[in-house]
Amino acid sequence: MQDSSTPVASDLVLIGGGHSHAIALRMFGMQPLPGVRLTLISDVTHTPYSGMLPGYVAGFYGYDEAHIDLRRLAEFAGAQFYRTRAIGLDLEAQRILCDRRPPVAFDWLSVDIGSTPVAAAVPGAAEHAIPIKPVPQFLGAWEQLLAEVAAQPDSLWRLAIVGGGAGGVELALNVQHRLHEVLQSAGQSQDRLELHLFHRGKVLLKEHSRWVGDRLQRILTARGAHIHLNEDVREIFPDKVVCASGLTADCDRAFWVTQASAPAWVAASGLATDARGFVLVGDTLQSVSHPRVFAAGDIATMRDRPRPKAGVFAVRQGRPLFENLRRCLQVRPARPFVPQRRYLSLIGTGDRSAIASWAGLGWHARWLWVWKDRIDRRFMEQFEHLPAMTASSAPGLASVPANADLRHMYCAGCGSKVGSRTLGRVLQRLEAVDRPDIAIGLEAPDDAAIARIPTGYAIAHTVDYFRSLVSDPFVFGQIAANHCLSDLFAMGAAPQSALAIATVPHGTPAKTEEVLYQLLAGSLEVLSDCNAALVGGHSTEGSELAFGLACNGLVPEDAVLRKGGLQAGQVLISTKAIGTGALFAAHLQRLTRGRWIDEAIASMLMSNRVAADCFRAHGAAALTDVTGFGLLGHLHEMLRGSATNAAVGAEIDLDCVSFLPGAIAAVRSGATSSLHPQNAEVARFARCTDAVRQLPQFQLLFDPQTAGGLLGAVPGDRVSDCLDALQAAGYDSARAIGRVVRADNPTRPIAIDSTI
Repeated sequence: MQDSSTPVASDLVLIGGGHSHAIALRMFGMQPLPGVRLTLISDVTHTPYSGMLPGYVAGFYGYDEAHIDLRRLAEFAGAQFYRTRAIGLDLEAQRILCDRRPPVAFDWLSVDIGSTPVAAAVPGAAEHAIPIKPVPQFLGAWEQLLAEVAAQPDSLWRLAIVGGGAGGVELALNVQHRLHEVLQSAGQSQDRLELHLFHRGKVLLKEHSRWVGDRLQRILTARGAHIHLNEDVREIFPDKVVCASGLTADCDRAFWVTQASAPAWVAASGLATDARGFVLVGDTLQSVSHPRVFAAGDIATMRDRPRPKAGVFAVRQGRPLFENLRRCLQVRPARPFVPQRRYLSLIGTGDRSAIASWAGLGWHARWLWVWKDRIDRRFMEQFEHLPAMTASSAPGLASVPANADLRHMYCAGCGSKVGSRTLGRVLQRLEAVDRPDIAIGLEAPDDAAIARIPTGYAIAHTVDYFRSLVSDPFVFGQIAANHCLSDLFAMGAAPQSALAIATVPHGTPAKTEEVLYQLLAGSLEVLSDCNAALVGGHSTEGSELAFGLACNGLVPEDAVLRKGGLQAGQVLISTKAIGTGALFAAHLQRLTRGRWIDEAIASMLMSNRVAADCFRAHGAAALTDVTGFGLLGHLHEMLRGSATNAAVGAEIDLDCVSFLPGAIAAVRSGATSSLHPQNAEVARFARCTDAVRQLPQFQLLFDPQTAGGLLGAVPGDRVSDCLDALQAAGYDSARAIGRVVRADNPTRPIAIDSTI
């Protein structure tokens, strides 16, 4: 992430993880700009590379070979990564409207979100057809179809592809190849697949030479595909395609690969667009109506040099986009980019051969596939094997011009506080819960908040504060709030109020305000969900983003849950998978996949509130949250707290413990949290074989968790009902992981077993 020893002065936001942005991000990682906060907004973490997509469909490439890991790339570039979907622009206020989160401010903006096939004009297409774009949506439907065919290979599978351009024909060939393989592996004939290709033109691939179109038509026909030329699809039904000529074809799936269009919000934002809604840009790739907005890839149309919507142009625009963004940020004039007029197309035919198309020429050979494969792999290697960064080249560590060097002017003590006007503007933008038992809160500028405690209730206090482990301050605010409130839930308390403690990176007042707003907005979303009031806090500027809450909760005096209620015969239930510490340690070393971090974040965003209710409803006698000391460390605390009644121990079945995707791989790679060695000291209280101690799963028992789950003990006859309730509430990783027993060996009360 950006090292804020350089004050943030400008926000560059990239919407979309297309090819141009991927190249630009890599180049920003190699040549960072001090004082520039870079942010990537994308609704996916892994973006497919168009050159390998047909081969992925055919089964020639694995998922990671054909996708760029945007989270990992953003980390390398020193960029904040916001996993969300842009839904509009407020160009006057220079803000990006996003799905289910606050707007994001920008000084400079670049858009590279690709395109989608036009389907709205054909009845039923939007409801029943599967568009080839957005690609992640298509791939989800494709994987589901593969699973269904594999499960029912003896059925007749009828598919339709609408669109006879290069995309539709290449998809048809590769879909056919993959499904034929699935059928053959199940001992079924290729006749179990019936493939129809519909095209309104007289020839396939009219944008290429006649030889190329004829060659591909012969290949499809020879493989048993039904090609319908001069056919306008009039309507799509769940089980058939109807053409204007009266032709009807039964089908189980229809894939839509027609002329591309832009999302409606692009034109609605006020940006100048062409007739199909694509952003009109000049030779510098800047919007012709809003020069602070750039666009590249399919979403852009060069006004004076229009080119087809092809991946080759998006790749070629990556470097000039980076250079012009950099020049504008440095207040230098942008340079024009002139795309080539002719380009080579290599079209895979689904059998590890390819057709080359150049102007009026064409050629079909297996060596062309080998050549194409080499080109595509070389392109992807630059994102998989990112160069190691040195201190002098790492993002945010470059020197600042003398007239902008503010690093030695920041004060300590109360001089480091966020300014009152900045803080006031942030608070005006927030909507906190209003509770009648809060006598004095945010609405009054007093020195302290005042809360009332009902008769018969006790007040529970807890505080947590830590550095950000994600680059999105809104998401970090949510995670931190969940983590901080978890102690209250574990003791049976209902949150009442919270005081925020925030450190935001140095920047101009406007940049500080934006980060603090995103941070507090995220935490307020969690606080409001459990009816807790934010009543005040303290904020400072510092070298990096950090946040925490001092939380108060109310609990009936006779209903306090403690760690120390373990008794022999109880069953231990854990509500979440573990591994956040190892995953984020590996992420810092770029040893993870973005989707693993997505899973970890999703787990951390799940509140423990409902889980605590489930435990109470099913007779839990002891409860704790699994956080910094790791699963085994917190279990040991429970055993120590229960020793006043009778010596108890625990038997843990390691095979039943849930681990986050990628956590085991992270440990195997050698990545563990900096707190892991201290946590592992509790291993002296555990009994297990040497073989178990060598397992990465064993090491993860000491992994510190951020916003981890709950660990509770319930009576043996209530376990099944408790697990059913937890899983019905969304805690999919809830498991019974062991049981409480009499302590035969009080000095080593924890026994761990595994059949792995």
